[in-house]
Amino acid sequence: MSFDITLFQSRATILRWLGKASVAGLLISGIAQAQQSSIASVSATTPFIDAASRSPSTPGIDYPLLRASRDDSLQYALEQSLAELGLAETISDQHLAVALVDITNPRQPRTAEVNGDEMFYAASLPKIGILLGAFQRIANGEIAADQDTLTQLTKMIRVSSNSAATKMLNRVGKQYLAELLQSEPYKLYDPEFNGGLWVGKEYAKSNTWKRDPLHNISHGATAMQTARFYYLLATGRLVSSEYSQQMKKIMGNPAIKHKFVLGLHDRPDARIFRKSGSWRNYHADSALIEHAGKRYIAVALSDDVHGGKWMSRMIASFDDIILGQDTNPTRVADSSH
Repeated sequence: MSFDITLFQSRATILRWLGKASVAGLLISGIAQAQQSSIASVSATTPFIDAASRSPSTPGIDYPLLRASRDDSLQYALEQSLAELGLAETISDQHLAVALVDITNPRQPRTAEVNGDEMFYAASLPKIGILLGAFQRIANGEIAADQDTLTQLTKMIRVSSNSAATKMLNRVGKQYLAELLQSEPYKLYDPEFNGGLWVGKEYAKSNTWKRDPLHNISHGATAMQTARFYYLLATGRLVSSEYSQQMKKIMGNPAIKHKFVLGLHDRPDARIFRKSGSWRNYHADSALIEHAGKRYIAVALSDDVHGGKWMSRMIASFDDIILGQDTNPTRVADSSH
């Protein structure tokens, strides 16, 4: 059964994408998708290279924009899966956002998403931004990578310790982190794409430092920008290849067994590198998953009380999709360079 993509994408998201389409824009599923205006200067012959395209450890390797790597087959499978799970209306009403990216071949990612640029309150998920900020400070020689630092970061991610997150946020610096998330080469919060990862408050009973400028959210995320974080992580482009590996290690062995982890509990050979979030009716999960020779990114955000249960069901379906599909892209144009 086929479903029109407009059922799953908000009018605002479509207009944003159409408004940024370049003359050489990639036409996929009837939507002209845009090259990010924030991309670092590149030649006209490489219009789809990510702003963080150059891997520090492997100069000369370029990676494409996830936005320019939309895959028709994966998009159809994602929409079908969500519909079969009874979530079509939820998607249409913008109570759920999802990104699914196959990076088995990291130079030819296959991207699918619904409501991917919709901003949600994401609870603890944006702690991954603090993790990035801490390692950027470590690389700059401004924070020591001692046992206490690594312990606090591990507690912040694996058991989602709010006290550890608050401690590390203050060590990194709130203003520094906000600027880092908005800066080249990351642009993990980008007004051109309706926001992204934002940490504007301690994870404690304290006053909000600064809500995000577009949506007035203290701890926010979009599915696509979160997926970009994992893509940069998996390809060694968060700070450096070495530090990306250290961050990935910290994100492994999640101690909270719900949502994505619960959904894959009967697949013990699946390795999950993950950060989730929950607060009241808000639910979020995000992960880099390695399973049976495949590697993919999954992100889900919801403002519905049932969101956590949906995510457990979704990830099992997504895993089946990735394991069952060819990794060769099925899109209008090849955007790798």
